[in-house]
Amino acid sequence: MTAPFLSLAQIRNRLALTARQILRDHEPGADGRCPICRTSGCTVAAARDVIDTAEEAQQRSAAAQPAGSRLNRPRPS
Repeated sequence: MTAPFLSLAQIRNRLALTARQILRDHEPGADGRCPICRTSGCTVAAARDVIDTAEEAQQRSAAAQPAGSRLNRPRPS
């Protein structure tokens, strides 16, 4: 599916998945340097901010739903 047909939750999830992939790609190697940036102090804080914001938005939307509309299933990790 493309963007015009995605719900806000799906867009939020895709943003979080992309941000997690960026963080994995920029994980420092054995020498302590980022394999992408080739620096020892890689700043990929924007990806962390996206993940934090997506998690906060998900918690807020879950808290705003009426109790009867929530499903009694555990959240996937």
